[in-house]
Amino acid sequence: MPHSIQRSHARLPVTLDIQVVDEFGQSHTQPIAAERALTVYLNRREIVTLMSLGEDPEALVVGYLRNQGLIGTREDLEAVFVDWEVEAAAVVTRHLPEDLETRLGQRTVTTGCGQGTVFGRLLDSVPRARLTPTPLKQSVMYALLENLGAYNETYRSAGAVHGCALCRQEQVLDFVEDVGRHNAVDTLAGREWLNEGSSDAACTQADIFYTTGRLTSEMVLKVAQMGISVLLSRSGVTQKGVELAERFGVLLVARAKGRHFQVIDTQQRFIFDAPPPPRRPGDRRQTG
Repeated sequence: MPHSIQRSHARLPVTLDIQVVDEFGQSHTQPIAAERALTVYLNRREIVTLMSLGEDPEALVVGYLRNQGLIGTREDLEAVFVDWEVEAAAVVTRHLPEDLETRLGQRTVTTGCGQGTVFGRLLDSVPRARLTPTPLKQSVMYALLENLGAYNETYRSAGAVHGCALCRQEQVLDFVEDVGRHNAVDTLAGREWLNEGSSDAACTQADIFYTTGRLTSEMVLKVAQMGISVLLSRSGVTQKGVELAERFGVLLVARAKGRHFQVIDTQQRFIFDAPPPPRRPGDRRQTG
């Protein structure tokens, strides 16, 4: 019998309407992205305060604790309850890491938006064996980017958010938006545990991870923890992100917009099967 996890399902609307005045001096209603504080307690121990849209808070909290190595297995997780009146999430587990206090004392400030710390020894929690290599065709990547255009609903209406997606080749399996890219990836990781055994467990089928945010060391770590070996972004990449991608065997594709991209592929898994037309003299080089 599948392990059952108690949860509260405390979703909130991701946008709120406010009155704004435009450049013509005219007042109108404009949706804006929500930003809510949620303090996480693990077996009554305060862990962190996250800033989030509030769309899927239980998944966010579970994914965060999972990706920080503070919950070892899905079977350890018993319950997650969110109460927005007190802006708190209570997570109950059967076991805590024996070195919990040491982990909480070892923090590294990161470049994450919406989150800013990584607990100590996170790097050590990722298996040192290289990931199973997944090839990526240029034509498949282009098709995936076009399919992703149907998402980003909150960004289109309100802006101010990042999006992440679990994909299987050109198919989008699951998509999450939040005020920080790390919140989005944690929510996807949390959904895997909360929905395990259902058709919604997209993480077990995914072979490509997409993000609108930078490809930093923490993004590479979290994707490696999920067992995915292709990381695709419309944004740029950092030095540490490249170093860890080489260590774990993650294929990085940065600045992917339209037909433009920059691939970092030490294993030569990227297949150039759909090159765009050659540049004509005088064409401006894309830098986006």
